[in-house]
Amino acid sequence: MTQIVSSSQSTTTKDHDNTFIQVGKRTIALEIDAVNALNDRINQDFVHACHLVFECKGRTIVTGMGKSGHIGKKIAATLASTGTPSFFVHPGEASHGDLGMITTNDVIIAISNSGSSAEVLTLLPTIKRLGIPLISMTGEQTSPLAQQADVNLDISVKSEACPLDLAPTSSTTVTLVMGDALAVALLEARGFTPEDFAFSHPGGALGRRLLLKVGDLMHGDKDLPTVSESTSLPQTLIEMTQKGLGITTVINDEQKLTGVFTDGDLRRAIDKNIDINHALIKDVMSADPTTISANMLAAEAVGLMERQSITALIVANEDQQPIGVIHMHDILRAGIF
Repeated sequence: MTQIVSSSQSTTTKDHDNTFIQVGKRTIALEIDAVNALNDRINQDFVHACHLVFECKGRTIVTGMGKSGHIGKKIAATLASTGTPSFFVHPGEASHGDLGMITTNDVIIAISNSGSSAEVLTLLPTIKRLGIPLISMTGEQTSPLAQQADVNLDISVKSEACPLDLAPTSSTTVTLVMGDALAVALLEARGFTPEDFAFSHPGGALGRRLLLKVGDLMHGDKDLPTVSESTSLPQTLIEMTQKGLGITTVINDEQKLTGVFTDGDLRRAIDKNIDINHALIKDVMSADPTTISANMLAAEAVGLMERQSITALIVANEDQQPIGVIHMHDILRAGIF
């Protein structure tokens, strides 16, 4: 049955669509303004907070209630994945036993936009008694939490993006950005490397991309196709067929790499009407091929292959002796991309 839509209904739908777009853009603009205001707050208070976390011999404990708690979980996860041992503790659960997770070697980041969340304030006497450094993130600089903290990070906003100025929107965004600023500042201070990041992300494509090196995937030893410069082309084809990589390395008397021969080189030789039954490999090989190190990340090898429009690379040692071959198919099978 065909549904008839009146012109008035169509107009109403278009009006709604325009409103959705306008409100979406307004929300983004308000939150951008709120984030930009953070620039002036990256000051000595921020430096003090960085020092407290950087010099902590234990873990960084993040706590917060409601939406602040949700943001706190993300901040704790970001810290943990970038070299700062961290986890989130729910303030309500902390009052009923989970405070036992916190030691005097730790530092606490307590998040509360109002700075007056009862569940968070309840923890302050114990935190103070244990002498645990306290970093607060609040929107009210004169609030009880801000006043009791060793340092307070200002996450105040002029207004929420919510037109009622009630739903946490701009304030949660600003809190998250402040947490990211703290995590990244600490990451750089620790000299955190891509390899360090990979060890905390071993699962999935990300971990494989950052951990797997060419040496982990290459065909080496008896699987490495190799012929000498004086080998005939027919014998070279036999070597390539046995190893099944569509490529072979060519070495001189000193075992150094001088060339490479591929299926493509064979086609070019045929096109040039070269007598393939009697040709020597040194006469038809591609000289001075691109080589890579076994310590190179497999993901970097892919980039090199793409730039040179090739599907395989020779792996050589410091003496320019071939020690392996890595093929694009090997990298794809490893699930790096």
